[in-house]
Amino acid sequence: MSAADLKRRSPRGYELILPPGWVRVPLRQGTKEALERILFSHMGQVPEGIPRDDAMRFRLDMRRQLERQARAARRNGGLDLYLPVLPRGGIFLMASFIVAELPIGQAHAVPQDAVITQLANDGVTDGTGTKVDVAGASALRRTYRSTPDEEKPRSASEAAQDVSLPTRRVDYVIPVPDDPGRWISINFSTPGDGDIDSEFTDVLVELFDAVVATFKWSYE
Repeated sequence: MSAADLKRRSPRGYELILPPGWVRVPLRQGTKEALERILFSHMGQVPEGIPRDDAMRFRLDMRRQLERQARAARRNGGLDLYLPVLPRGGIFLMASFIVAELPIGQAHAVPQDAVITQLANDGVTDGTGTKVDVAGASALRRTYRSTPDEEKPRSASEAAQDVSLPTRRVDYVIPVPDDPGRWISINFSTPGDGDIDSEFTDVLVELFDAVVATFKWSYE
């Protein structure tokens, strides 16, 4: 099939390159099996400071947390949940991101560039929205902070993580090529090291942006 033919049909999926230690949990089907593989294949290590006798309890708590995150993400239109499952420097990273479907423009055929411009102009509270390029097309990147006492609707990533700490959030809103009315979002959230303005937290955000830079549509 030629490149021109690919451009004339909607993609069947997407691809991302993940950092070492991160895994994908599909949310529409195969979720239980994916969680089982993660727990038995990747959770052999526990954070420093946890006694050996408490290792099993740690894994059980981790299982409940992962199952809760997956259920919440699915309820919020999630397609896939991505998590770091191996410790770095003896600690587990508190971060995740979700790829989800968005109900934008499904009732009316609105030009995608117009939607992106409107979303960028609307902005977010205490945040910014910027037009960016993702997979060779226009998309939107939004950054903001959230605190547990804010009385406002939560994003898919916040709902999935059951956020109870201040968090740094980055959302990408991406139109599906050649399929007006279909959009996806990639929602990242992290409390970092407890200081959402720290250099460590900045590094996690940069890591997420680097992952999104590898995003491409799949036609197979």
